[in-house]
Amino acid sequence: MKKCEVVIKGGKEQGKGSSSSSVSLKSVSYGHCQKNHAAKSGGYALDGCREFMAGGEEGTRDSLKCAACGCHRNFHRREVEEADQSS
Repeated sequence: MKKCEVVIKGGKEQGKGSSSSSVSLKSVSYGHCQKNHAAKSGGYALDGCREFMAGGEEGTRDSLKCAACGCHRNFHRREVEEADQSS
C-alpha cells in the first residue's frame, strides 16, 4: 500500500511570550475498496480489493486508478495517521 506524507505548518502561537510553531505530519494511505458493483440492480456487492495500488506513475491519470480492481482511488477507504511535532 502506497503512503503519502503531507506536512502542515502552523503559525507561531500568540500569547505568553511563546514563539514556537507546530508542524503536523499526516501519513495518508488507501485501504479497502468500497465500490458497490451491484448498485444498478438494487443489490450490494463488493469486489474484495483489500488495498489501493496505483496503476501508473505519480502525476498521471493512471496513478488514480487501482491496478487490482480498476476503480478510482476515491472508492478506497482513506486512512490518515497524524503525528504532531512542536518546535
